[in-house]
Amino acid sequence: MVMASVAWSLKAWSALWLPETGRWKNRRHSEKFKRLKMEFRTFVNTLIRIPCQIVKTGRRIVYRLLAWNDSQPIFWRMAEVLEL
Repeated sequence: MVMASVAWSLKAWSALWLPETGRWKNRRHSEKFKRLKMEFRTFVNTLIRIPCQIVKTGRRIVYRLLAWNDSQPIFWRMAEVLEL
């Protein structure tokens, strides 16, 4: 039960961390609200289970996303917030 609570909190915090500033403020606000209301299973399938290829080249590690879905712009904004 504790792990389910932690997972649900991860979903909520990831939605709350999304920035709402800039030119598309209204659209981003609606995306944030949509993420807060989203079911956990949908959250996992759209933002966590993204197929990725990890390649070591020289002195870097490159992550190549192998699929696209409608939540990818949100994924990239979340990556900017977390500075990944």
